[in-house]
Amino acid sequence: MELLKFSTAGSVDDGKSTLIGRLLYDTNSLTTDQIQAVEAASKRKGFDYLDLSLLTDGLSAEREQGITIDVAHIYFQTNQRKFIIADTPGHVEYTRNMVTGSSNSQLSIILIDARKGVIEQTHRHFFIANLLRIPEVVVCVNKMDLVDYSEDVFSNIRLEFLDFIKGFDSLHQRITFIAASSLKGDNIVNRTETMKWYEGPTLLEYLETVEVNQDINKSDARFPVQYVVRPHSKEHHDYRGYAGRVVSGSFAVGDEVTVLPSGLSSKIKQIVTFDGEFLQTEPSSSVTLLLENEIDVTRGNLIAKSENLPSAEKEFTAQICWMDTNASISGGKYIIQHSNNRVKAIIKNVDYIVNTSTLEKDTGRKWLKLNDIAEVQIKTASPLFFDSYERNKANGSFIIIDEGTKSTVAAGVIL
Repeated sequence: MELLKFSTAGSVDDGKSTLIGRLLYDTNSLTTDQIQAVEAASKRKGFDYLDLSLLTDGLSAEREQGITIDVAHIYFQTNQRKFIIADTPGHVEYTRNMVTGSSNSQLSIILIDARKGVIEQTHRHFFIANLLRIPEVVVCVNKMDLVDYSEDVFSNIRLEFLDFIKGFDSLHQRITFIAASSLKGDNIVNRTETMKWYEGPTLLEYLETVEVNQDINKSDARFPVQYVVRPHSKEHHDYRGYAGRVVSGSFAVGDEVTVLPSGLSSKIKQIVTFDGEFLQTEPSSSVTLLLENEIDVTRGNLIAKSENLPSAEKEFTAQICWMDTNASISGGKYIIQHSNNRVKAIIKNVDYIVNTSTLEKDTGRKWLKLNDIAEVQIKTASPLFFDSYERNKANGSFIIIDEGTKSTVAAGVIL
């Protein structure tokens, strides 16, 4: 079955946890014990309905405050697909959590409270989805039951959202609007008669039919080496394989490849997996490559098809999200981890820090604090072999590590 990974984001009390609970409940993805626990907890709170938000708010602080703080991964499936939900926090102080939680998503659900309409946090949620090049965005206008299921309210929110995104230099996704009520179950899994004017799909219908894997790069063959396999046994005395995951594109036996940074070339002799030998790989497959020539290849090297090599630069432009409580230091020494490769680096310049709610760019401040998103210039001690993030997500993203504390301080995408 196909797998769809999607993230959810919403402002405080938009009903995000209830929406996820409704998806699980109405698709019969809950055990009897889970349902009984929610029923008991709902009664203790004095509710005459099931408080489905209790299914996802796992931290005690989340239940007490009624907000999402940490990223939770939730698994369920229907007859059509398997799903992994990254339930991400929406509040501004947890921006870094939303960035990391959404980074592997193929689709993003942005919730809007029908009573409040598009607010500043909605702007930030879409900004992050656009930054991460998530190809599908569902704008779910929730709590339609509290505005009498008004078509005008839904239409006005849709127009307001579309007006905001006109301010982006470029857009990278298809946007779908769904009118729903998570509490009542309208248009989440089941279609109801409350909004006869709504002609779009239910949320589940959309999740089950939207195209998946459309953002996987199938043309640029990239293989970061994770491990050199040398058994040193009598049976495999001269065996030398290079294990890792094909992050994009594909390789076939006989392909001429180049190893970076050495620039040495060879041809693929064998492709070995746990299940046996194959003539060709697919994106995201974990394999061991054997080459015809014994050339120097180590962990952190990149194997690519010789006909299509990545960029090799010591300086590049990137957008980063600062994730550390300590501010960045101008000219401070950091380590860039790009796939399996680590190189020393400095943040040469902060071009601007973006206000994700208004899209305004602050060019004055040259240091970064927690949750800032900025465009920066980075200089590395040795060349980085990359593709732009827009072209190849897997080979265009990185993290920044503080050289002194070894803490991850930022995550970035190469422009």
